[in-house]
This record gives sequence, structure tokens and C-alpha cells, in this order.
Amino acid sequence: MRYCINCCIHLLPNDLHRQCFRCRGPDHNYQKCPACRGENKIPLYTDSKQMKWLAVLEVRTDHCESWNGFFCLRKGKLCSLMFGLIIMTLVMVSYILTGAKHGLLLIPSPFHYGAFASNPSLMDNESLSDMKDYYQPSKMNISYVKDYPSIKLIIDTITSKIEFITRQRPDLEELRKQEPHMFSVIPNKFLPNSKNPCWYEEYRGNTTTDPYATNSYALYSKRFRIIFDYLRKVFWNHLYHYKDKHYRLRCLPHFYIIGQPKCGTTDLYDRLRLHPDVRFSAIKEPHWWTRKRFGIIRLRDGFHDRYPVEDYLDLFDLAAHQIQSVLQSDAVKERGKRNNIIIGEASASTMWDNNAWIFFYDNSTEGEPPFLIQDFIHAFQPNAKLIIMLRDPVERLYSDYLYFASANKSAEDFHEKVAESLQLFEGCVLDFSLRACVYNNTLNNAMPVRLQVGLYVVYLLDWLTVFNKDQILVLRLEDHASNMKYTMHMVFQFLDLGPLSEKQEALITKSPASNTRRPEDRSLGPMLPTTKAILRDFYKPFNTKLAQVLFDDAFLWKRT
Repeated sequence: MRYCINCCIHLLPNDLHRQCFRCRGPDHNYQKCPACRGENKIPLYTDSKQMKWLAVLEVRTDHCESWNGFFCLRKGKLCSLMFGLIIMTLVMVSYILTGAKHGLLLIPSPFHYGAFASNPSLMDNESLSDMKDYYQPSKMNISYVKDYPSIKLIIDTITSKIEFITRQRPDLEELRKQEPHMFSVIPNKFLPNSKNPCWYEEYRGNTTTDPYATNSYALYSKRFRIIFDYLRKVFWNHLYHYKDKHYRLRCLPHFYIIGQPKCGTTDLYDRLRLHPDVRFSAIKEPHWWTRKRFGIIRLRDGFHDRYPVEDYLDLFDLAAHQIQSVLQSDAVKERGKRNNIIIGEASASTMWDNNAWIFFYDNSTEGEPPFLIQDFIHAFQPNAKLIIMLRDPVERLYSDYLYFASANKSAEDFHEKVAESLQLFEGCVLDFSLRACVYNNTLNNAMPVRLQVGLYVVYLLDWLTVFNKDQILVLRLEDHASNMKYTMHMVFQFLDLGPLSEKQEALITKSPASNTRRPEDRSLGPMLPTTKAILRDFYKPFNTKLAQVLFDDAFLWKRT
């Protein structure tokens, strides 16, 4: 198809172009032009067929040729401008919609914590996304206000609502109703000649049976499969055979490192592993008591099948094999000596993470969980020992932020997230008890930073409702870092571990620290002075209570 530039119409191969008088010269007259007479309309041909009258292109020929270029240029610019505005509008609308949905807006919209649903059973049956609908946006946005006095008002409101009320401990029968299978697997009594809580369980499989075929830890995580492959190879060799029956030794931990995250628990775990009488679970942090037994791998991914207690016990098979070897040795049999190997477990979520209760326990009282992790641990192991490592909660929160934040990390961003989290926490304590807010899953997931993890005394008091004070050892990371030998001796004494040689002790105490801050995070520098002042005010009443409970003013963290 060819074009007549002057008339701006499509021409067919039959050369209508020759009829165009304008193309022949400057003296073109549209009244004499046979192609322009009549209604001054030229039919538009496409693919050798004349189009209907609606498709006729009207060509106005009464304008001077000199103005045509000007108007075409003006129309082109106008069209380009309109097209650009439309594209820009669409982009902005798309950004606003997707940003509001995923929390990516440059100016965040904090959510004021509203009322809990009055019907606990309704809350249990709804998903996490549905639960967030109970909370409405706040009219006040303080996320970008770096004014200390204005945020101090929020902290003063929170402080005025703090009450440390003793929790009512559930009875054993209530616990049995909640976890009947767990109580059917774990016995009431353990072997008397083992320091660690262990018992024999009959194994009904044969040599071709895979004892770990259904273990959820092996199924859901590739990095644990190597461990279970080894356990399969040696499993049959460690069974105890008696009267044509096979028995396997089952063990629970003798002690738990229960918290807190970013407080040095990994370093403590790595050093304790070097002691000749200490063994740990095959996985450092199974998170079984707090998450896996409820079917939680990552809470944002929803619920999976619940991990049965047998899967948790499988994690201690390596240690159980070594304990059994000692129990079956001639020296122990003849002298009646006690096995001194103890097993530890180091899930840093055990002390504080009770977020799953709302989905499983429907007899809540005013938003507070009726059962906590420690209730079940104490039911099976009333003599268990617990180790807690703490640090200045202000520094802990910043370290937690640097470790878990994925992008755009900065001191300014941390400040904004702290301000927003404080506003959310204030909205909760205005209507509900401190315990209800600390253990509330929806609030904890809504806060941009985990303020609640630093409320150490709230969790400790709840653990002290079921365990005696002499069963809990509370350490400070600051003391551990400055005098590691002293803190490790405290741990050894607490666990009744035997003496070490100088070489063994040097190996344990002089090893480099574990899980230190990453170089890229160090380059971000400290938090803003204003942020530190805000957090010090927020945590002050909780630290004061903690120091009173432990009779140690070091837990005020005045000098850090």
C-alpha cells in the first residue's frame, strides 16, 4: 500500500494517486479536483474493498497548506501529553493499591489496636488474615515523628496500665484433656540409674522397617535428612533385646536453654556442647514445644500437620544411644553407678512464644492463654532445669531488627518501626491485661519490631508459677562477654557437671564467640539517641520489676 503525503490518504495499486491534483502542482483547486468534489470526502480502501461509510476518513481541504504542519505538530504534542498523563496516573494508582496491600507505602499507615473478638471460639476458627480485620486504622500517624515528648506520652500511658498479676495455674487433668497422646507416650517415672530422664519403649518394627519414615523434621527439612540417614544405619544396633522383644531408649532433655533470642544462647549452646558429659538434640532449635507440635513451621505460611511427640523424641536418639552404651557397660552394671550424661535443648522461643494458643485452646479468660508451654513441660518433668540468657532489652531489640530485617535497614527505619510498635502496644493495654497483650498472636505479628520479647519479667513470673526459683538460672550476656569463665562455671555448677581438666576448660572458655553481628550490620552504626531514650523509658518499669524478682540491680542495665 502506498501513501499520498499531501492528501494523507491510503492509495490502492490502481494508482488513485494520479487523480490528486495537489500532487501535480501548487495550483490545485479542490472544486476542480474530481477526487475532492461532492461532499469533500474520499473513500478509504483497505485490502481492495471499500469500507462502510463509518470508516470514511474525512479530509478537510479548505485549510491552507502552510498551516497543516503546525496543526499536526500541535495535535501530536497534545496526544503525547495526554498519553503520558494517563500512563502516570495508572502507575500511581497501581502503586497506591499494591503499597497499601503489602505495607510498602513511603508513608506507612499504622494500625491502632482495636478490640478483641468477644467470642473465643470464633477467633479459634478464623485464619490469621481474618483476625487482622478486627483492628482498625488509627487516625494518628506518629511513624515519622522523631519528637521524644510526643512518643513519651504513649509510654506513660503504657506504664500506667502495667499490672503484674499472678497467673492461675491449670491442674493436671486439664492438661491431660488437651494433650492425651502426649501423656500416653511419656511415662510418669524414668530410669533410676540415669541422671537424664529416660525410659525404655517397646519397638514393634523389624530390620526392614524405617523408624524415621514419618518423622516430620526429616520430611520438611532437607538439611536434617543427613542426620536421619545416619540414625537409620545405626538404629538396630542400639536396640535392647529382652525376651524376644526389642526396646529402644527414649529420652527427654535434662535441661532447656529457653531464651531469649539475640541474647547469646547460641554461644552458650556451642560452649556447652564441648563438655564431655553434655549432649544436645540433633537440631539446635527444634521449636517443638512452641510451634511444631501445633503444626507451625512459619506462622505466615499457615498450619501444617502437627508434629507428634515421637518426632520430637527422635531428635534425642543420638544422645540416647550414648547413654544406653554407658548403661549397658559392665562397669555400670557391676558398681551400680549412675550415668552422668545429660541432654540439653536450646530453642530460644521456649520462654516467650505462646502465639499458637489462640488457635487451639477455646477456654480463654479475657484474652489470656489458659495453658502455657511451661505447664506441659512441668507436667512431664517437674525436676527440669532451665537456663535463661538475657541482655539489655534496648540493645536486644536493635540486634533483633538488624538480624531479621530484610531490606532498607537503617537507624531511621528502626526508629519509625519502634514508634509504630509502641502505638500498637498502647492500643492493646488500654483495653486488656498486660499478659493478654504479651501473648496475643495478632498484636505480635502486627508490630514491625518484637517489643514484647524484651519484657523478660512477664515471662519469668509465669515460669515461676510452675517451677521453683532454684530450677532457673538467669544470666546476663554482658557478664558472659566480660567474664566467660565465670559464667560457664555457674552453668556447670547449676547442671551438677563434673570437674574439667585445664585443657578442657580452656577449650570451652577460649573459643571465639558464636553468632556475632554480621559485618554489613555493623556498618549501619548504633540506633539514634532518641530511639534509645524512648526504649529505655519503655523497658524501665519491666527491668525494675525484674531486678526485684532476681534481687540483682545489674538487671536494671543502667550502665549499658
